[in-house]
This record gives sequence, C-alpha cells and structure tokens, in this order.
Amino acid sequence: MNALKIFSRVYVNDLDASIAFYEALTGATCESRFAYKEKALELAQIGSLLLIAGSDQALAPFRATNLTILVDSISEYKEFLLNSGAVIIRDITNVPTGFNMTAQHKDGTIVEYVEFANA
Repeated sequence: MNALKIFSRVYVNDLDASIAFYEALTGATCESRFAYKEKALELAQIGSLLLIAGSDQALAPFRATNLTILVDSISEYKEFLLNSGAVIIRDITNVPTGFNMTAQHKDGTIVEYVEFANA
C-alpha cells in the first residue's frame, strides 16, 4: 500500500488558459490531459497540480474535495480508511484513468483516491 503522488486540486472554468498560466508559473509542462465526459469535466496534470475544468454546475459536486492521492492499490486503501474511521463518500468506481473513490477522513478532509489502470 503506497501513495505514489499527491495532487493539489485547482478548479477552473477555462482549461487552456489555466494550463498556460500554471505552466508559466511552475516551469512545468502539462503531463496529461483527458476528458471525463460522464461528468462534463476535463482534467490536466501539471507537476503536482491537478486542474479540473468544467462549468460551475459540473464542478459543484467536486469542490469540497481537497486532494487527489494516486495509490498503488485502491482496495487496500479502502480497507485502511474504513479501519481508521473514515467514511467512504463515493465507493470504488471505474473512471477514464482506472479507478477512484472519495473518502472523508476523521478530521473532515475529503480526499479522492485514484489507482491508474496501468499502475
């Protein structure tokens, strides 16, 4: 059970403008970009930033989520979280990159956990 990367989430309406800004700000380039059509969102990764773009309405259900943690085994993390008193808000589901789930930790922090399909 390993956390492979931790992303800070940035919610935006204009992904192209935001990519240009954060690339200039950080000196990093966009490593990946993909559409999550089922949720009317588009995502991009620049270093440890995860840009999440969509309309205000499409973003609303996700804005309370503070972090995204890329993990090697989402099922192991689910078991650990449940044993630690966390609440699973959205159970493990298929997403364009593999699998995700959202949990609220005992301290109230809401975190998305992602396991890439090719991890």
